[in-house]
Amino acid sequence: MLGTDFTTGSPNWLDLGSPDTEAAAEFYNAVLGWEFVSAGPEAGGYGFFQVDGKTVAALGPLTEEGATSAWMQHFMSPDAQATAAAVTAGGGKVRMEPMDVMGEGWLAQFTDPQGAEFACWQPGKTGGLQLTSADNTLVWTELHVADPVAAIAFYAGLFGWRSAEMPAPGMTYRVVSTADGDQQDASFGGVAPFMGVGEGEKARWVPYFASADVDATVAAAKANGGSVLMPATDLPEVGRIAWLADPAGAVFALLKPDPRM
Repeated sequence: MLGTDFTTGSPNWLDLGSPDTEAAAEFYNAVLGWEFVSAGPEAGGYGFFQVDGKTVAALGPLTEEGATSAWMQHFMSPDAQATAAAVTAGGGKVRMEPMDVMGEGWLAQFTDPQGAEFACWQPGKTGGLQLTSADNTLVWTELHVADPVAAIAFYAGLFGWRSAEMPAPGMTYRVVSTADGDQQDASFGGVAPFMGVGEGEKARWVPYFASADVDATVAAAKANGGSVLMPATDLPEVGRIAWLADPAGAVFALLKPDPRM
């Protein structure tokens, strides 16, 4: 599961672009108990979701023309410029060139060859998220694409990720890990083919938030204007999961891990 000792290729930041940040903050407070803290007047409406005073995600207004509300997964890069060059060389697109974010770190945003959007964060004063793998925090991240093998090859070219196949109902699931250390201990996410979740499923990264009670969280999401894309389901040797969308359509998932994991 995810930690906060970030290495190259680790998921180290996560933020939500929303057309209505106030409404989004209210939704995630009601569903996951997050408190929103503004990053200040110079941040253009950007701020941090926190649990017990620790940052678990972030929120800001949509900035790209034609963009729709979505969660953006960031991966740790020791050199954002080099990562941007590798994205282009691997057939992806650089949507936002690397930029210095007020000394906090360097940010760049990309689209992979199959259309999934992601970003990299080169730590400066801010290393990344302060709490993961606790209740209501990021615990796993998952890429859904038409061609998982090609996707893994692309990201391995950027970050040196390793992968391992895991049988799953109706598909081959691929668990991805950072380049260093024990492969299982370094795992943080997976790559899967499209599963027919929601209409017009597209290539995307989906964050999973740990939940002590998936069914109760699903009910809270529905009560606050969210929608259920995949009802709460038990997966053998994985845990209980569900897929949701917030009122603006941003997709996220819940996971109560199997205690044997």
